[in-house]
Amino acid sequence: MLGGAASGKSAASEKLIVNSGLSRIYLATSQIWDAEIQLKVDQHISDRGDGWRTIEEPVAVWTPLSARAAGEAVLLDCATMWLSNVMLGEHDLPQAQARFLDALATCKAPVVVVSNEVGQGIVPDNTLARAFREAQGRLNIALAAQADCVLHVLAGLVQVRKGEMP
Repeated sequence: MLGGAASGKSAASEKLIVNSGLSRIYLATSQIWDAEIQLKVDQHISDRGDGWRTIEEPVAVWTPLSARAAGEAVLLDCATMWLSNVMLGEHDLPQAQARFLDALATCKAPVVVVSNEVGQGIVPDNTLARAFREAQGRLNIALAAQADCVLHVLAGLVQVRKGEMP
């Protein structure tokens, strides 16, 4: 599920998981650094409602993905925050991305990955932001290539870019 910030990606993704009828797993990659992020996380939890099992993993998402079973559906929210955590934590990005993609490919449960489209704006003015934008673009390309279905959300409207609407 690709889209810009506050485009409705998370809500649309949650709906897909709920409609699957499977046991709902929310794989959260966000880390709480300040009050603003805490408010956003609290709002997401409130919006989701009951019936979700939350697993928090900012970097090693391959561990909980590999532990999933048939009968579960996973919402990984979000790949953009995951990438930020990997880059700012100075982890080996190629290795981490390979492990992430491999875990998605071998996960026994269906997975919906939320990711931001960051390449449609201006060129950032600093090296880190430009490196992040490039890495996010490469990650999104890899995720989309591997996915059966790619959805794009714009102003809360979901558009199919690859495959068929689940």
